[in-house]
Amino acid sequence: MGKRNFQVFKRIVVKVGTSSVAHATGKPNLFKIESLVRQLADLYNMGKEIILVTSGAIGTGAGKLGLPGRPRTIPEKQAAAAVGQGVLMHIYEKLFAEYGVTVGQVLLTREDFSDRKRFLNARNSLHAMLQFGVIPVINENDTVAVDEIKLGDNDNLSALVATLIDAELLVLLSDIDGLFTADPRKEKSAQLIRDVTEMTPEIEALSGGAGSKLGTGGMATKIQAARIAMHSGTVTVITNMEEKNIIRRVIEGEAVGTVFWPCANKMENKKRWIAFSSSICGKIFVDEGAARALAKQGKSLLPSGITRVEGSFDIGNTVVIAGPDGTEIARGIVSYSSEDIERIKGAQTRDIARILGHKDFDEVIHRNNLALEL
Repeated sequence: MGKRNFQVFKRIVVKVGTSSVAHATGKPNLFKIESLVRQLADLYNMGKEIILVTSGAIGTGAGKLGLPGRPRTIPEKQAAAAVGQGVLMHIYEKLFAEYGVTVGQVLLTREDFSDRKRFLNARNSLHAMLQFGVIPVINENDTVAVDEIKLGDNDNLSALVATLIDAELLVLLSDIDGLFTADPRKEKSAQLIRDVTEMTPEIEALSGGAGSKLGTGGMATKIQAARIAMHSGTVTVITNMEEKNIIRRVIEGEAVGTVFWPCANKMENKKRWIAFSSSICGKIFVDEGAARALAKQGKSLLPSGITRVEGSFDIGNTVVIAGPDGTEIARGIVSYSSEDIERIKGAQTRDIARILGHKDFDEVIHRNNLALEL
């Protein structure tokens, strides 16, 4: 566990939720947005690189369109997002401009992370914006996103963005002070957990995961985001947006919120992409020996250890590798298609050319293209 000295960090991702930028009516909460912008502009003036991930487009759009509540159908949500996105950006642009700061809108979908080429393009684009002294204002592209390509929530999006650009700090602004031992709104004895150094089953249970009665409302996605960030070498802080000058206080190391400290072994960029961003296209089942070789000995996956193939996928796709009991043990990029793997499963490496008529690789998945289940 490190000391809370975050002033040395240069690149910071800040995420705000809908409740932080909009009233219950759907209209923008100008007081909160103004406070947020002032804090971020001040950090910018200190020489920090700031990336803002903001929710609120659909809610704001619904308010602008005079809808009675949050839209239900995908076309209605997309229409509300199209209107709300413009309203939100206009407000951010206007308020940041008062402090002499330029902002740029970035809209992302899951495909921008799951396709390696698009992932690298998005990374280069954000780097260029930061070099120009622009604050990227990022949201999920709800105008075109349907369920198949949605990231699902902006907590997850902010963690993927932090991973994408190697941010040092991720601040998740919430309507709760941090992670508690129980739901503080229901149990007065609930204690705030100040530091998390390891994502244990107990910590996961506090997020309201399967079989848990301790759910702390909206915390599940924040824990998931923190988990991604921890393996990417990023410090994550969950804290309350309502607190005065909260971002400055986090940066200065005040004991506010819950800090999730990075794991000792930071994953390299490509493996982080495999583990967290890429789309899963199928599943390969392996025997006990292969499972052990992958998990304990850092080996590549050879055809001899494969027992079953599920799904249809091509060379270069990402698949889940499952042990004999079906539990996920790793993810990796395949060197052969599902059709070819079906034919060579259980065979020795020397027999690949005879079975397929060609042999491009000895390994079905090379260890450099493997990310072990975390």
